Amino acid sequence: MMQIDEMNRRFAIAGIAQLVAGNGGLAKVRITGPSAIGEIYLNGAQVMSWHPAGAEEVIFVSERSHWEDGRAIRGGIPVCFPWFRGKADDSKAPAHGVVRTRAWALESVKLENDASVTVVCVTESDETTRRWWPHDFRLTHRINVGRALRMELTASNIGSNAFRFEEALHTYFLVGDVERVEVRGLNGLAYLDNVDGNRKKLQSGELTLSGPIDNAYLNATGPVEIRDSLRGRKLLTQKENSATTIVWNPWRDGAARLADLGDDEWHPMACVEGANILDAAISLAPGESHTLRVTLSLADADQ
Repeated sequence: MMQIDEMNRRFAIAGIAQLVAGNGGLAKVRITGPSAIGEIYLNGAQVMSWHPAGAEEVIFVSERSHWEDGRAIRGGIPVCFPWFRGKADDSKAPAHGVVRTRAWALESVKLENDASVTVVCVTESDETTRRWWPHDFRLTHRINVGRALRMELTASNIGSNAFRFEEALHTYFLVGDVERVEVRGLNGLAYLDNVDGNRKKLQSGELTLSGPIDNAYLNATGPVEIRDSLRGRKLLTQKENSATTIVWNPWRDGAARLADLGDDEWHPMACVEGANILDAAISLAPGESHTLRVTLSLADADQ
């Protein structure tokens, strides 16, 4: 609490943004601006809530999530870096990289002219990350909470050797029922089906979900839209500097194998995310930086 009090003295904006103790006592930035309400946990620099003014919650969070320092939170928008899924050459390495469960430092909180709020979090390599990945990096996560949710993840090579990395902003959307949604914007794209041994396939028509899915769409740079008939809304993902789009849902059997996901919680969630993985991984020379940008927005189904 002393740390939270100190951060409030530095960063709080009266009536708009403050640091509070969240679930499990983890520090979070709570935003109650005129254009949106949101929550960002410093554990993982992870967006856990966003609903624009006059709208319902957009982000899914499992009721069985672990809320402990050093453990992944199931739901929200985890930051995956420098690998996605498991580490190819080390099955003991943490899933989705080394920053998802770290406590990031809060760098700034700013009220913008359009009444949105920008929160900037940072983290750097240290002996803990080098245990799994022997490179020096700095990550800056800039999150703008307003009528749209804008995220910019900047990776910088602060070491003396080049490196190559994967990244994703692993967005869990809250939907009425995943079996009743349609994902648009992927028609005609090749994808690797991780449920089927990463076989390469071609998307024909708009995507509807009828079973476990873990698809990595290739050369996917355009916007993707989730049409949610039960909630009567459209969830739009737009991105820059991203060549991969991931669509994931574990379905019934997969959910049963996850201790931090309820047996039926696969129904109200759909993961659609901007990423750069596999052949689209990013290479950085010393001193170089790369920024992945993802913008989420919301519209009524009839718009």
